[in-house]
Amino acid sequence: MIPIQDSTPRRCPPVMTYTIIGLNVVVFMLEITLPPHALEGFFYLFGVVPARATYAFSTGDPGATAHLLVTLLTCMFVHGGWIHIIGNMWTLWIFGDNVEDAMGPGRFLAFYLLAGIAASLLHISMNPMSRLPIVGASGAIAGVMGAYYVLYPRARIVLLFPILFIPFFFEVPAVFFLAFWFLEQLFSGALSLAAPFSVGGVAWWAHVGGFVFGMLFHRLFLLGRIRRCRRYPDEFREWGMFFPHDRW
Repeated sequence: MIPIQDSTPRRCPPVMTYTIIGLNVVVFMLEITLPPHALEGFFYLFGVVPARATYAFSTGDPGATAHLLVTLLTCMFVHGGWIHIIGNMWTLWIFGDNVEDAMGPGRFLAFYLLAGIAASLLHISMNPMSRLPIVGASGAIAGVMGAYYVLYPRARIVLLFPILFIPFFFEVPAVFFLAFWFLEQLFSGALSLAAPFSVGGVAWWAHVGGFVFGMLFHRLFLLGRIRRCRRYPDEFREWGMFFPHDRW
């Protein structure tokens, strides 16, 4: 199931969401210019390696700690391939604008980065000896999805479900889609602990950590927020594709 669009209009242009997407694209364009051996080194340099993080936590080594602090941020802007970055940026495009609308661009950036850090820390705690670097924005985006889950319980999502190469579109409540997505991550994370070789390659616990962070802490970024923008005509509303206008 691929989310295509949501029904929630926004009031302000999502400047920070666009900026984050742009930064990820720029870094990925750099990645694809690197030869394979240099790209692997790039992942280990800017990704979070749980075993290195565990060493930094246990020894307090200043160099290892400093590197960990840097990579907790940089790992969110590094992706492992075209499908990885397209999937992440598309999901951020769908859910990020409304969460940014609620928080404002500055608070949204702080929320996004903290959600990504929380996601990485939970992954480290569940896989402390792993030597595989974790990269990608999915933990931070999971935080955005967790915030969206609470902020917009009446929203609806249009999903694409291909059957035998035939695309089918259907509409579901956002709370159902996001709850299903979270439970899928939680189940896969639990399975990865029991059988790590059968479900490896995805940082399931990072997704869980980001989503829970978004659900629990998003309201801290709404305190005193005053939205001054007029209602912004969402592009899907203008197209009138799936959602009748009387829903707005």
